[in-house]
Amino acid sequence: MRITGRTFAQLVSAAAVALLAAAAGTAFAQAKAAPAKASFNAAACLACHAPVKAFYDSGKHKAVGCNACHDGTADHLADSKKRPATKTDLATCGGCHQNQYKSYATMDFHRTARYEKKQMTGPAPDPAYDLLMTPHGFTKEHNLPRGHTFALLDQYVVDRAFGGRFAPKETWRYLAGAGDFKVWDVVTDLYPNDSDQKVFKPGTAAAANPVCLSCKTQDHILDWAFMGDPVPGAKWSRTSKVVEAARSVNHALNCIFCHDPHAAKPRIVRDALIEAVTRTDFPTLYSQDARKTKVDVKDLGVRGYTRKIGMLERYDGKLQCGQCHVEYNCNPGFDPNTGAAIPMADKRTNYFPFVGPGDILKAYDHIQFRDFRNQFTGAALWKAQHPDVETYYGSKHEKAGVDCAQCHMPRVKDAKTGKFYTSHWQTNPKNYIKETCLQCHGQWDEKQARYVIESMYSHYQGKVRNAEFWLAQLIGKFGPAQLTGVPEDALKAARAKHGEAHANWEWWTAANGASFHNLDLAKESLARSVAASQEGIKILDDAIKAKQAPPPAAPAAPK
Repeated sequence: MRITGRTFAQLVSAAAVALLAAAAGTAFAQAKAAPAKASFNAAACLACHAPVKAFYDSGKHKAVGCNACHDGTADHLADSKKRPATKTDLATCGGCHQNQYKSYATMDFHRTARYEKKQMTGPAPDPAYDLLMTPHGFTKEHNLPRGHTFALLDQYVVDRAFGGRFAPKETWRYLAGAGDFKVWDVVTDLYPNDSDQKVFKPGTAAAANPVCLSCKTQDHILDWAFMGDPVPGAKWSRTSKVVEAARSVNHALNCIFCHDPHAAKPRIVRDALIEAVTRTDFPTLYSQDARKTKVDVKDLGVRGYTRKIGMLERYDGKLQCGQCHVEYNCNPGFDPNTGAAIPMADKRTNYFPFVGPGDILKAYDHIQFRDFRNQFTGAALWKAQHPDVETYYGSKHEKAGVDCAQCHMPRVKDAKTGKFYTSHWQTNPKNYIKETCLQCHGQWDEKQARYVIESMYSHYQGKVRNAEFWLAQLIGKFGPAQLTGVPEDALKAARAKHGEAHANWEWWTAANGASFHNLDLAKESLARSVAASQEGIKILDDAIKAKQAPPPAAPAAPK
């Protein structure tokens, strides 16, 4: 891995030929123009933006004018203080990459909006989920994802994020029409004169923060220093008012997450992932991967603060999808050793462990962090996000070299031209059986492939329910133990078992597609959860029995 120094306003330019391609409007119907040629010599821009020149000259976009993806380039050339605007919408790329854009914006009707995992048919149903997770904000609303283009909208309206501040302009607007839309065209701020993050409505929480937004959008990429550090010159940081940050962005999961707009080559931009693949203080799945894709880290911080991107030697879903489909901490918490609060100013609030379920607590022990304490036991617990890439590591498919894109972004044929392109409708592979499973498993038909996938899910769900049962039994044991007056050392030992059992259950309520991604790892981890719960129960049972045992009989008086 090679780390080279650059600076950030090169990303001003770096988002320059922003987003892969063409002069275009915001609607797909308008996104059909040929690549815009520069209305001036591109060398005039590249004379100042030297790092961008290296990208630009090496890639497929060197025929695309800077003005295709930046507004105000002529004014900027005339007066360098007049900063050009970078287009971060999907339709700009869609001007050239029409099939990719159109497939990306496809509505997925296989999953409804706001499908709570806590439903009885969900992966983390109540009443167990609330019992195991109270008082964490996820008990307010815990939903299955429904596609990349809805990531920003769904975060704004979920009950745990903004306290009920944001809502669809129309109650039916969860549909939002086509997949490509500006979030502020479909969402309204019910309290526009108030910028404080707080609870407005019963049954909601106000847990969102600026780091959360970094997984949903990169509209703010040029105004965000590395790791979201609050430094002079950077408009946004980890400590910014999240309501103001939310009002400033519009587009979910921009193309520039994975595609460098100048070089037209694969990259990563999420700062905590770049930090994870370059740090050496704690082993990660990436650092221990003998086949890992090399990451060439560039500092593009010309605006006076550090801003890094990671250029990849090849497309790699474990890194590119791993910018968001991973376990990451994006919240304040506390030090489990001292109990001291950890605020958003602390860099631990933007952290990717990038380890498997067997090492997750070790990773958080290493940085001395926990998310919350269970209301009924007092145990210091971790809250998972969506550790999909870490789950996939070590699976049969991953070992065989199958990339995320082969199942979630297969090559499909354009019905009109007959040419193949990469579908960007990142959906369940069951919607693409012929183009995914059957490419390798030719002995099956589509019905058989679906049967295999759904059988794996059934087997997995049974194991998750079993782990939930034993965790609930452990939590229920604390009340009688405390009423009995068992010693604190027994409660402390049982809380440690609770933390272990919780981590090996919670991982799987947060992961998406885990039954298929790595069923063997799931069963192993969930079995550890059950064992830890049973061990915790035994600790408390033994302590209760010892407390309730009659005192030893007094020695008989001598005759």
